Amino acid sequence: MHSTSTLLRRRALSAALLLGLAGLATAHAEDAADKSGKPFELGRVVVQGKQDTPPPTGESAITREQLDQLNRETVGEAVAIAPGVALSHNSRNESMVYVRGFDPRQVPVFLDGIPQYVPYDGYIDFGRFTTFDLAEIRVAKGAASLLYGPNTLGGAINLISRRPTQALEGDIRIGAGSGGERKAAANLGMRHGMWYLQAGLSWLDADSFPLPDGFKDYKAKPTDTGDERENADRNDRRASIKIGFEPSVRSEFAIGYVKQEGEKGNPAYTGKSTSGIRYWRWPWWDKESLYFIGNIGLNDAHALKLRAYEDRYSNGLEAYTDKTYGTQLLNTSFPSVYSDKTRGASVELASTQFANHDLHVALHYKDDRHRDTNPKSPAKDYRDVTTAIAVEDSIALDQGYNLRIGASHEKRDAKEVYFWPTGSTTANNALVELSRDLGDYGQLFGSYSHKTRFPTIKDRYSARMGSALPNPDLKPEFARHFELGWRGQPWAGAQAEAALFQSRINDLIQDAIVPSNQCGSTVCNQAQNIGKARSRGVELSLQQDIGGRGQAGMAYTWLDRDNLGNPAVPLTNSPRQRLFAHAQWTFSPQWKALVTAEAEQGRIVTYAGPGNRGGFLRLGGYATFSAKLVWSPLDGLDIEAGGRNLGDKWYELAEGYPMPGRSWFANVSYRF
Repeated sequence: MHSTSTLLRRRALSAALLLGLAGLATAHAEDAADKSGKPFELGRVVVQGKQDTPPPTGESAITREQLDQLNRETVGEAVAIAPGVALSHNSRNESMVYVRGFDPRQVPVFLDGIPQYVPYDGYIDFGRFTTFDLAEIRVAKGAASLLYGPNTLGGAINLISRRPTQALEGDIRIGAGSGGERKAAANLGMRHGMWYLQAGLSWLDADSFPLPDGFKDYKAKPTDTGDERENADRNDRRASIKIGFEPSVRSEFAIGYVKQEGEKGNPAYTGKSTSGIRYWRWPWWDKESLYFIGNIGLNDAHALKLRAYEDRYSNGLEAYTDKTYGTQLLNTSFPSVYSDKTRGASVELASTQFANHDLHVALHYKDDRHRDTNPKSPAKDYRDVTTAIAVEDSIALDQGYNLRIGASHEKRDAKEVYFWPTGSTTANNALVELSRDLGDYGQLFGSYSHKTRFPTIKDRYSARMGSALPNPDLKPEFARHFELGWRGQPWAGAQAEAALFQSRINDLIQDAIVPSNQCGSTVCNQAQNIGKARSRGVELSLQQDIGGRGQAGMAYTWLDRDNLGNPAVPLTNSPRQRLFAHAQWTFSPQWKALVTAEAEQGRIVTYAGPGNRGGFLRLGGYATFSAKLVWSPLDGLDIEAGGRNLGDKWYELAEGYPMPGRSWFANVSYRF
């Protein structure tokens, strides 16, 4: 494994260097405004009439410029700057994203509209997805378009790749940082006549990360007594290529391929609980996607969009007896090997045949297969087939009003199930949104939606290492979302948005305690549709230009979540309040500085140690500050250095798992 990684690393660096030299040779001939590529329009699920228009109401867009400006190098870090979004980091060393309190199973991730979430459990590790080859990230919330397909209970996150606009364009970057962090990335775009090509390579590697000031490992046998976190290494490599053909203004076809390979350690628990201490490693975390997207302009009023894809995911998990990581556990749970595969397709007909209507009808088909293997137990195979039909219409009414209505019907068939009987279930979704353009006074919007999520294979069939009973009869969860918002320019140089929202979730899948002797005692956990919950809150965001030389912005969220079914059990992993703010000042054409601040308060997590309240703990609030200085001696060339968590604050997003302390970085990037 190590030799393969080294070879891939060398190839990635060699290719990046060649791409960079090719770009340097022609840099002076290109238009600086389009050096980073534009978003791949076919990758957007909700397409508005013109490019570069604001995202649909209720949807946030994170641009390529913001990703570079704020050094957001993983998808988890990137989406956390949007209002309503919070980052979590669990005991499996996975970055998780919560959108208005909804977890990643309820807010699926897409790449150019292609589902990316793992078929087995619906999750992805947001820390494994790097952003170097992306042009934009869209975060849709409660009333997310039904055209995304099934399971958008709490919204959807769409990663949109680049699309070249110049004969030759791209960028190259290298960097280093604390904890032995090293990175290299290159992107190349070419356009000739009706054809274009977009390709990217990236490599992100680290040995560890610095521990914060005052940190202490409370375990009886501490593992983290030095300045850096133990078993916190990572290595992520990603390659992507897309070839497109655009025979006319209304027709375009593209084939894309993405391959990413990763491996990581799993830092040990360091809190006061005596349970949950694991010595794990992930020797591989690999993903591969091949997809086709086409848009055919049938005539002036109709277009047909086609998507077809195959996605493969595999990972391995090893457990060890102690902190030396010298002796592996060999039992029915470890080592654990997952192998998942998804094949799917969608067809979407768009019509403007009827005056003032933008009508879309979409059909979705998704075939998910999962296999888990272990030397001590038989291989377990599962297969789900999910189908859906969705209709959505946007109607331009008089006096600046716009009405969006939609409905969908979905079905999931369990075609193959290890040990348990097969079966099927259905779900219905609907939404209505009314907005009004107030001209200089902005835009008002309000929406209501009814959304669902099918239980995953893991939800239904996992025995969770012998602690739970499967429940193949689980039904879909559903939520009713209400939202009222406004966006516009409250004063010169400002862009602002405010939203009030409330979600009521019923049939929420939660654990119940049931009598059984199959879990080593007299009771077992079992996932059941017993939960009722409510999430409500406020989101505020502001972007302000300061005299043409400065920019400032903020995103604030207040979120109140209540477990209505069992108030004694709090809902976890999302803060009550969260703030992200940034400010940039350009001193001269060559020099600029940026500072950022992140703060949160009121996060509740599970905790089994002393002082817990019913198995839970409210973490302390925190605020961290980061800053960097950028020097641009040549057009397209940026040299920057900075630090994160400059106050060296000890904070945690999961109890017993400290986040990085003060760390430093330096990067060089060139756009051509």
